[in-house]
Amino acid sequence: MNFPFYIAKRYLKSKSSTNAINIITLIAMFGVIVGTIALFVILSGFSGLRTFSYSLLNASDPDIKISPVSGKTFNYDQKIDEELISNANIASFSKVVEERVFLKYKDKSHIAHIKGVDNNYTEIVALDSSLVVGEWIDPEFRNTAVIGSGISYKLSLRIFNMTDPLKIFVPKPGKGMLNAANAFRSANVQIIGVYSGSEDFQNKYVFTELEVAQQLLNYEPNEVSAVEIKLRNADKVDDEAAILQQNLGDSFKVQTRTELNALVYKVINTENFVSYLIFTLIVIIALFNVIGAIIMMIIDKRKNLKTLLNIGATLKDIKRIFVLQGFLLCLVGLGIGMILAVVLVLIQQQFGVFMITQNIPYPVEFQWSNFFVVIFTIAILGFIAAKIASSRITIKFVKK
Repeated sequence: MNFPFYIAKRYLKSKSSTNAINIITLIAMFGVIVGTIALFVILSGFSGLRTFSYSLLNASDPDIKISPVSGKTFNYDQKIDEELISNANIASFSKVVEERVFLKYKDKSHIAHIKGVDNNYTEIVALDSSLVVGEWIDPEFRNTAVIGSGISYKLSLRIFNMTDPLKIFVPKPGKGMLNAANAFRSANVQIIGVYSGSEDFQNKYVFTELEVAQQLLNYEPNEVSAVEIKLRNADKVDDEAAILQQNLGDSFKVQTRTELNALVYKVINTENFVSYLIFTLIVIIALFNVIGAIIMMIIDKRKNLKTLLNIGATLKDIKRIFVLQGFLLCLVGLGIGMILAVVLVLIQQQFGVFMITQNIPYPVEFQWSNFFVVIFTIAILGFIAAKIASSRITIKFVKK
């Protein structure tokens, strides 16, 4: 057996003659355990939040969106239609019209976006499954709309209120407004459903039939704002977007869900990385206890070290003993901490002990990547801490 490793294990298992050193060693190990738990739980929490946020984006955005590079609309012609129909990986696509509008209901008002959609839209985004009350737009009925729960709350809207429709206003294009009464186009719609989603999404849209939106905005029948696409195999979304961009030309902008929400993805990943750095700093502070414990152990074992030196051990061997002892101390704390952290994460994942709201548990997700990141981080920092502590050993100190 390796000599320094054998002595390091003996020192780790045996109690010191000074009770204070034993207490300091336990405190050091406790610090490693707490730091490990905190780091893994935080990373698991952010993994859960990332997955939860991505699921909200999946429920509100298409796999691919085609929009014009310049202007707000384009003409949906036969060439585009044939290109989309001939693509075997496109499961479905929907023509949409979108514009910023002014909403008025009784004495309350709100600025939002109208989004006219065709009958295929729920195949692209399963928004009908996100309805909290009412039903999705039925093509058999005209001038109906579905709004977000945020808009419903701000306007105090009730569904199926036939006597008080929601009024939608959009300014007419022009250089000026000589007559305010003729400055806006308007439409009255009956609210038949309310959907939920992310905070921004449920405060943004009023969904209505494509024809109603086109008529309100004075668009031609084939004039649309975008085409939204659902793929059969979402794993090939980047390849399909590149193919569509090449075939449609530079006058169109083909964006994936990730590109549509680039800022959201960047913020989520940045928050995750910053949290990792902050809690790694906390672990580093906790490891100062390990340095202190090893130094105290070195002082306590000075006579033993002199004996080891006299029987042939080198100074390098003696330093290695305490490097290994400190590293083993961190590994024991790491092992206990990881077991407790994994148990906590799995309990929250299965039973939802901690809740965000009354019905939504705080999202956590066990990921092996987080598991190995924590092990690697604690192990490396623990080794560095032990190395720093053992560097205090000199020939002069041992022979003194």
